[in-house]
Amino acid sequence: MKEYDFYIVPTPIGNLGDITLRAIEVLKSVDLIACEDSRVTQKLLNHYDIKTKCISYHKYNEKERLTEFLKLLENGQKIALVSDAGTPLICDPGSVIVKELRQKGFSITALAGANAVITLLSQISRQDEEFTFVGFLPKSQTKIQELASENKYKDFVFYESPNRIIQTLEYIKIVRPNSKAAFGRELTKLFEEIKIGTIDEIIEHLKKNTTKGEFVCLIFREDKNSQETDIEKKVKLLINKSFSAKDISIILSELYKVNKNDVYKIAVSKTISKQM
Repeated sequence: MKEYDFYIVPTPIGNLGDITLRAIEVLKSVDLIACEDSRVTQKLLNHYDIKTKCISYHKYNEKERLTEFLKLLENGQKIALVSDAGTPLICDPGSVIVKELRQKGFSITALAGANAVITLLSQISRQDEEFTFVGFLPKSQTKIQELASENKYKDFVFYESPNRIIQTLEYIKIVRPNSKAAFGRELTKLFEEIKIGTIDEIIEHLKKNTTKGEFVCLIFREDKNSQETDIEKKVKLLINKSFSAKDISIILSELYKVNKNDVYKIAVSKTISKQM
């Protein structure tokens, strides 16, 4: 088997049995393992009786470790990079060192392995293979809604923390009120959960059940060819006349006896789309 200077090694996202035989072989054979949190990685190493020394490498010390790693590699040592779970560089540290090593001509390879996005999408039927993955969403409501609007006609995938998941989906619901959504949590673990439904159904489910574990979420694309409802057309007309979302919701709910909150959400969504 060909040897490399630097190995990017995916680790299990939950079930320790998901590690590959090659990953175990590499982690045993290298001189050093660079990891986010040695306490987390050590559990995996102990499970497979891997004795290789670990050193911390995370987003707060990437540049500091760079010089140290370069010296080790120049002296002929081999290094493996792992993250706490999943594949390094995919919403995890590693970009700084990989860029530098490629510029300096060191040999690098990445092993195949676990990834939460693919683990979720492989369990969900979609129109085709195309999707947009944006990693962790920004905290700003405006930025979240901009991303949701920009990706209205694409399957839109992101990571979210358990303490923010409900609020994030509620932000998205304002601009995408009729969306279909899905999430996966505790993937590959004992209490793995996959849920698919309207965004309203997903939010209500989460409010009634535990939100433990990191989430991978999918907002399904909307049909470009779907006809606008009569209310949506009237909303757009009033927006073009410079009416506010609040005023539009009051006017149309009074005239057509529709739910004021539903009209308001549509008006906000159309206003954001117009501004982009």
